[in-house]
Amino acid sequence: MKNISILGSTGSIGKQTLEIVDENPGRFRVVALTANKNADLLFKQIKKYKPLMVCLFDADAAKELKWFVSHDPEVKTEIYTGMDGLMAAAVLDEADVVVTAVVGMIGIKPTIAAIKAGKDIALANKETLVTAGHIIMPLIKKYGVNLLPVDSEHSAIFQSLQTVPDGSSILRTANSQIEKIILTCSGGPFRGKTLAELASVRKEDALKHPNWSMGSKITIDSSTLVNKGLEVMEAGWLYGMPSDKIQVVIHPQSVLHSAVEFIDGAVIGQMGCPDMKLPILYALTYPDRVPLSGKKLDFYELSSLDFYKPDMEVFVGLKLAYAAMNAGGSMPTVYNAANEYLVSKFLADEIGYLDITRYIAMAMEKHVVIPEPDVDTITELKSDIELYLSLLLNSEE
Repeated sequence: MKNISILGSTGSIGKQTLEIVDENPGRFRVVALTANKNADLLFKQIKKYKPLMVCLFDADAAKELKWFVSHDPEVKTEIYTGMDGLMAAAVLDEADVVVTAVVGMIGIKPTIAAIKAGKDIALANKETLVTAGHIIMPLIKKYGVNLLPVDSEHSAIFQSLQTVPDGSSILRTANSQIEKIILTCSGGPFRGKTLAELASVRKEDALKHPNWSMGSKITIDSSTLVNKGLEVMEAGWLYGMPSDKIQVVIHPQSVLHSAVEFIDGAVIGQMGCPDMKLPILYALTYPDRVPLSGKKLDFYELSSLDFYKPDMEVFVGLKLAYAAMNAGGSMPTVYNAANEYLVSKFLADEIGYLDITRYIAMAMEKHVVIPEPDVDTITELKSDIELYLSLLLNSEE
C-alpha cells in the first residue's frame, strides 16, 4: 500500500486523485490533505478518508473546519493552517508520495520540503518548476527521490521516453538520441480567432474549454496559451531541452497528448482519451500500470487527427513564454507571477481578456533579470510584480 499526501485535495486534480483512490481499494492510503478554504468539502473528505492530518490554508476557513470536527467525536484528524500546515503535510513521516496539486507559486516551499524529507513527488504544480526549476532539479538528484509529472503532456513525454536507454530517469541533460519534444495543445476555445475577436471575450467564454475539465485559473491559461508556455518552460527543466528543441503543436482532438522525435526521425507519442486520471494514476503507480475505468480510445471512431502551427502573434502569451525561458533567471518568475495576478483580475471582471498578456509583456519589459534567484527572492519578486501591476492598473483607470 502506498501512502499519499495530497496538496490541493479540493481542486480538480486533487478530487480526481481521490477518485483513483476509490477505484483502487487497498492500493493507496490517504494520510494528509490540504485545501485553500473549502471547509465543507474538506470535512467530507476527512470523514471518508480519515487522514492523519489536514490543512486549510485560510485561517478563517480552518476555524470553521475545527468547529465541524469538534462536533464529530469520530474524527481524530489533526487540523493545521497556513504555510506551516502545508509544510507539515508535505513532510509527514507516513507519506510515501506527495501529490502537489496546489495552484500557483505557493507550491514551491512545500515541494522543496517534501523532497528534503525523501518523498517522491507527483507534480501537478507546474509553477514550481517554472519559477524554481534551478533549485528543484538539483535537489531531486541530491535526495534521490522520484519526480513524476502529472500534467497530461509531460506524462506523455515521460511515457514516450521509456523506450530509450535510461528513459526512466528525467535527471539528465538532453539525451543525445532526442531531436525534439513535441508538446500538443488543443488550442482552447478560441483557436483560429483574431485579435479583434479576442478583444470582446468574456470570462464565461474563456472558461469553456472544449476538451478538458479543469479549475478556473488553468482553464483561462489554456485559452490564452499561457498554460502551454508554462509547460514549455517546465519541459525544459524536466527533460534538459533548450527552447528551440521544444515545439508546440495545436491538436484540437486532444488524442495525442505529446510526443518525442528522435534523431533518426522516429516519433513516439502517447495517445488516449482526454482524461486526467490516466497521468495521475501512472504517476502514483509508476513503473507499473493498473486498470483504469472510463472510456478507452476507439480508433474506429476517429475520423481524423489534425495538427496546426500556433499563431503566436495572436496568442502572444506563448511567444512571451519562449522569451522568458530564453532570458532565464528570474524572468520566468515575472512571467508566471504577472499571469497569476492578471488572471485573478480577469476572473474578477476587473480587466479585459487581452489585458492579461498585454500587462505580462509590460512587466517583463521592465524587469532586470536576476541570474539564479533563491526562494526568498522568488517570493519577494512575486510581491513586487503584484505591486507594480496594481499601481499600473490604477494609473490607467
